[in-house]
Amino acid sequence: MKDNKSIFTKIRSYFLTGIIVTAPVGLTFYVSFLFIGFIDSKVRNIIPVKYHYDNILPFEIPGIGLLIVFIMLTFIGFLTAGIIGRYIIKLGERIIARLPIIRSVYGALKQIFESVLKTSSKSFRDVVLIEYPRKGIWAIGFITGDTKGEVQQISKDEFVNVFLPTTPNPTSGFLLFVPRKDLKILNMNVEEGIKMVISGGIVTPKFKKKYIKKIK
Repeated sequence: MKDNKSIFTKIRSYFLTGIIVTAPVGLTFYVSFLFIGFIDSKVRNIIPVKYHYDNILPFEIPGIGLLIVFIMLTFIGFLTAGIIGRYIIKLGERIIARLPIIRSVYGALKQIFESVLKTSSKSFRDVVLIEYPRKGIWAIGFITGDTKGEVQQISKDEFVNVFLPTTPNPTSGFLLFVPRKDLKILNMNVEEGIKMVISGGIVTPKFKKKYIKKIK
């Protein structure tokens, strides 16, 4: 009886291990194929029928639409790097600046994309622990910068901008202005912190050092 139970336990363990190993890979490929198929279909609708690549070629090439989008965006980036391109961008931004609602949306989106995509950006500096939503309960947050302007003037304490993400979607969350002395900075890097948030604490990075870094 014990042997049967042991065999069943091993099979169950192997089965769960197989899911853990294959599920991330399978879902990654599945989502990738869905995304590639979506882009391909949208690009296909834009291109005139006589120029459809599946009519020219004897077989269909998945991802060619994504390649076309990549080439187009790269070409647009090349054009905007020049004097004429920069002039057109500034002209467009001046027009948008006169549109009441659209200018607010455009300004916010532009700032977000510049912060995330520019290689020189330091969007998330450090991973920190903050007592939230009350004393004695700790949550993971990310330092996004030093608090400046009117917000900093409310207290003599030095404040820090902290983004407090939600689980399992770290793209949404709360912006908190926290006194620097109330934060505990962790040794884990930003990527490890995001993985921990997304997994709900299931994925925990190894503790590498026995001391807590000082906030810069």
